[in-house]
Amino acid sequence: MRLLHSAGQDGTTRRAALAGLTDDWLAGLFGRATGGTGSGTALVAVGGYGRGELSPRSDLDLLLLHDGKAGARTVAALADRLWYPVWDLGLALDHSVRTPAEARKASREDLKVQLGLLDARHLAGDPELTAALRGTALADWREQAPKRLPELREIGRERGARQGELQYLLEPDLKEARGGLRDATALRAVAASWLADAPREGLEAARTHLLDVRDALHLTTGRTTDRLALQEQDQVAEALGVLDADVLLRQVYESARTISYASDVTWREVGRVLRSRSVRPVLRGMLKGRSAGGGPGRGERSPLAEGVVELDGEVVLARTARPEHDPVLPLRAAAAAAQAGLPLSLHAVRRLRAAATARPLPVPWPAEAREQLVTLLGAGAQTVPVWEALEAEGIVTWLLPDWERVRCRPQRNAVHRWTVDRHLVETAVRAAALTRRVHRPDLLLVAALLHDIGKGWPGDHSVSGETIARDMASRIGFDARDVAVVATLVRHHLLLIETATRRDLGDPATVDAVADVVGSVGTLELLHALTEADALATGPAAWSAWRGSLVADLVKRVTARLAGEAVPEGRPADEPTAEQERLAVEAARTGGPVLALHARSEGHGEAEPAAGEAGTGTDAWTGAGSGPEAEPEQEPVGVELLMAVPEQPGVLPAAAGVLAMHRLTVRAADLRSLDPVGEGPVLLLSWRVAAEYGSLPQAVRLRADLVRALDGSLDVPARLAEREQAYARRSRGVQAPPPRVTVAPGSSQVATVIEVRAQDAQGLLHRIGRALEAARVTVRSAHVSTLGANAVDAFYVTDEKGEPLPEAVAVDVARAVESALK
Repeated sequence: MRLLHSAGQDGTTRRAALAGLTDDWLAGLFGRATGGTGSGTALVAVGGYGRGELSPRSDLDLLLLHDGKAGARTVAALADRLWYPVWDLGLALDHSVRTPAEARKASREDLKVQLGLLDARHLAGDPELTAALRGTALADWREQAPKRLPELREIGRERGARQGELQYLLEPDLKEARGGLRDATALRAVAASWLADAPREGLEAARTHLLDVRDALHLTTGRTTDRLALQEQDQVAEALGVLDADVLLRQVYESARTISYASDVTWREVGRVLRSRSVRPVLRGMLKGRSAGGGPGRGERSPLAEGVVELDGEVVLARTARPEHDPVLPLRAAAAAAQAGLPLSLHAVRRLRAAATARPLPVPWPAEAREQLVTLLGAGAQTVPVWEALEAEGIVTWLLPDWERVRCRPQRNAVHRWTVDRHLVETAVRAAALTRRVHRPDLLLVAALLHDIGKGWPGDHSVSGETIARDMASRIGFDARDVAVVATLVRHHLLLIETATRRDLGDPATVDAVADVVGSVGTLELLHALTEADALATGPAAWSAWRGSLVADLVKRVTARLAGEAVPEGRPADEPTAEQERLAVEAARTGGPVLALHARSEGHGEAEPAAGEAGTGTDAWTGAGSGPEAEPEQEPVGVELLMAVPEQPGVLPAAAGVLAMHRLTVRAADLRSLDPVGEGPVLLLSWRVAAEYGSLPQAVRLRADLVRALDGSLDVPARLAEREQAYARRSRGVQAPPPRVTVAPGSSQVATVIEVRAQDAQGLLHRIGRALEAARVTVRSAHVSTLGANAVDAFYVTDEKGEPLPEAVAVDVARAVESALK
């Protein structure tokens, strides 16, 4: 324990010392078990223990090797005398007992055994047995490598597909995820084959850092685990002397990125070597320089751009290229590689890095450099591997120094799939598919690359990002007018999606506010495309056909406003549909709520009947007198619940409470008022919901509970309070930021907008609705959106006379709602 917790000792030294202590103990155990002779037997460490990398909670990988001369019972008894003391100490043990011939046979049949033997290390007994085994294992590996390496690569691919990429995960598996310790071990095996070798620069440091993090994880948790869970990251950071969990994750991501890049380069080289070996020399001569695919053959150079050629499926520099005299060459080579869909060779990238440091681009960049950057960004998905190669060698940061602050920066938001830097590149990839929609594709692509550049700085990233983007666009060589457009796009890249999902688009003030910010139709066109690209690059929860339609409707209205044309009146799509009319009429006629449940196709936004009601246009439509319907067998993808309720106090909290009681998660919601028959308003509530688990409840049950909630016979607050208490007992107490409720000034001419930002939770909308009811305000419309664990809701409220609230009253209402949520 003193060794594990002693200060002033680096991880490598501690692991080696721990392995040394374990070696001594096992050697003593072996000596006592064999009576000090050990003739014809040897105890061998394999795998990670064989490499001397013993973490605090690592398994002991041991092989008892014997020459086969002793009887089976004698060998078994020896094994028992070795293994049982290990188990008695509570140590995890991976053990085997074999002769050299059996070990060789097992390695030929099992790749895992063969890889373990590559790191075989003698502990005790007959050293000649161990030496012979090591020699045989290495010889067999090199002989079988052409067959075994593709198998090893495929195992790595499957593992990465299951575990994800370590460099982007918020709770990564340090061993199994792509770019983790398993991949580092695989690179050692490739090097041992003598067929290829990994780029050595930074690789050992990256592997050592991941081992250090795993050691700290074992020590802080006291468990054998390789998953760096959120709740342990602060403790691990402290144990490593790192500032906080974000810095820890960033360092882990940097290490994983080094290993992933080395893996890509190495496996590409393995593939090239194996392809070369598979073609007989005579056949290569018959092909006369042509590859099997019809492209340039091995050794033949195909020009791609000035100073850039293709060779053996990679982009390399031409023999005549002079990188030290051509500062645009790094961008030209990268653009050519991305456009051709080919990787940059390691040698080429390193020559370009040396040239970039020796002769950097002038500032501002020349026009060709700017054009090559735009060409690189416009290549779509093929941009990513080329950009990763530039970033791995430090060229991106050399070209764009501000990039360093976002490189490998984690995003602690369940909606985001990527680190900040990869998200920026992915946004450019998405924007490349939208360039035909805009008049200035270059400004769109550069704004996509820079829109979150402010996340490396304190404060609002849009505000700080505007300043940084202005400087970077000037550096890249855009003129003052274009720089202003890029800065506007970065500053307001969230404007359209936030306005469309949180504001009443039928309110003239909403349209005027957006028009005043964007200023021109051209900027609006670019902002529309950037909004879509940003959302698509964020993750599946950030974009849908519904969100896209809201943004498109807002853009249509603002375009009309900027063009001096009449702005469409009403809210989006706001002639009620035939079904909405039918629901509202039925609710007005019966004086009670009417519900309809739909499966939605996000691809085209059309309603589809769900299981049990095929052909009706809805899977469940129920009002007064409606019969029971079949419960869906499973929840369809994208579920819309429509409610029409005669206007009365408490509709919103009652409806939201009923949904929470039935464990329905609200993804989005919208509320508005209709007067279908001229006999009084009917509230139409549109919900996008998903079952927390299990199947969706029957619509008749929802309606029955809603009726009881409205007439007071169902105590919704009490039911939800019971559930919250039960959940609190099971919860591990995730600490979330406190809720924030504000008044959005100037957002509407006809109502006051109360905006709520809070941790999403069951019953959240119910509590908000009750607080607004208690404040004696009328909710004219509501716009609810949920992104991951965060809810952002906007409520348009008026006083009893239908007027916007006085400023002081509005502030009091906001405080009351915030207090209710706390």
